[in-house]
Amino acid sequence: MSKPSALISRGEAFRFWLKLGFISFGGPAGQIAIMHRELVEVRHWISEKRFMHALNYCMVLPGPEAQQLATYLGWLMHGTVGGIVAGALFVLPSLVILVALSWIYVTFGDVPIVKGIFYGIKPAVTAIVLHAGWRIGGRTLRNVWLMLIAVAAFVAIFALSVPFPAIVLAAALIGYVGGRWAPAAFAMQTSHATHTSHGKAALINDNTPVPAHALFRWSRVITVALIGLGLWLAAMAWLVAAGGIHATLTQMGWFFTKAALLTIGGAYAVLPYVYQGAVETHQWLSATQMIDGLALGETTPGPLIMVVAFVAYLGGVSNAVVAGNPFLSGALAATVVTFFTFLPSFIFILVGAPIIETTRGNLQLSAPLNAITAAVVGVIVNLAMFFVWHVWWPKATATAPFSGGLDLLACVITLAAGVALFRFKTNVMWVILACGLLGAGKVLLL
Repeated sequence: MSKPSALISRGEAFRFWLKLGFISFGGPAGQIAIMHRELVEVRHWISEKRFMHALNYCMVLPGPEAQQLATYLGWLMHGTVGGIVAGALFVLPSLVILVALSWIYVTFGDVPIVKGIFYGIKPAVTAIVLHAGWRIGGRTLRNVWLMLIAVAAFVAIFALSVPFPAIVLAAALIGYVGGRWAPAAFAMQTSHATHTSHGKAALINDNTPVPAHALFRWSRVITVALIGLGLWLAAMAWLVAAGGIHATLTQMGWFFTKAALLTIGGAYAVLPYVYQGAVETHQWLSATQMIDGLALGETTPGPLIMVVAFVAYLGGVSNAVVAGNPFLSGALAATVVTFFTFLPSFIFILVGAPIIETTRGNLQLSAPLNAITAAVVGVIVNLAMFFVWHVWWPKATATAPFSGGLDLLACVITLAAGVALFRFKTNVMWVILACGLLGAGKVLLL
């Protein structure tokens, strides 16, 4: 049997991963669907079972599962370099686009027509977050125990202001105990539907032997893990040496490393943690700007967690990390944060994938992970309520939560976006575009 690298040229793979980086809209479900269609059904590079086996592993990990899946498949075809290329090209186009959009936002954000567009987009984002909570809840909250975990998580973060990491840890402990005492209630189900590859034999099929580079060796696992840790330590040491431990870029690197390890359940799950740290603790941007950033993240290709690039850009500009140059301040901060956010994903794949390939079989998700995902639903609902408050009562304050009056037009746009998403299953891009046009119309007509 030929090696995968002999069956699929590196040039072909590079062109595909580059193309994917520019067309990967639709969140993780849409991105995984694109990869499945292209790699399994159209190009026949990989079989259905091998694709799903890789996906099941990526679903267990913290971090963006679609980007991790691209890294895994690139690694399977062409080794470590192939995995790095695939994973990097999944992210880099989004980083470049978001840096450009962030610059436009900072430079022209006060222009009336631009403010009008974002006025219309904010209610759309509110509806999108609610819809995300509904989708995740529909997959996860299959019994009363998981529903109670979601409710408890909502109360903990909404009423008691419990930090997101503490909620994750508590849910994991509940899941561990619940998995031992009531395993059926905490059993995990695969959240992605399977498809066929129309019968044509794949180049990497169920019977293709594990390639030499994918064989498990302790020496390789330890080497890759040490290299990954070394890269993190070197980058962090450079930031500390350049600006000190309390410098903005250093704090961003540490904060978003922690965020990367907490991204269980998708980007919406970690957004409350990013909000707590970026808006409330470090004050890198305002709550309104955070909503705007999520809107931009929804309209660009790549993982939704790339919203962190927008957060970092504004934080870099407001803290002038490059004196006298706002654009370089923002671009450098966005690049630093992207590195620290995605480095753990590369390490997880390059260290763990050989184990998964060598012991190929059905990978079962743990009961603690299922409980965490249930808690995530409650956290997302809290985030949606926060967005509703800021969008519907834009002049309200913490001491006067409903002051300034209700913005009826924002309510109408939110409800219309909700109907489009829940009832008509409209693509998120079209919802954002339509709501942005409504906001622009408000400025032009009033």
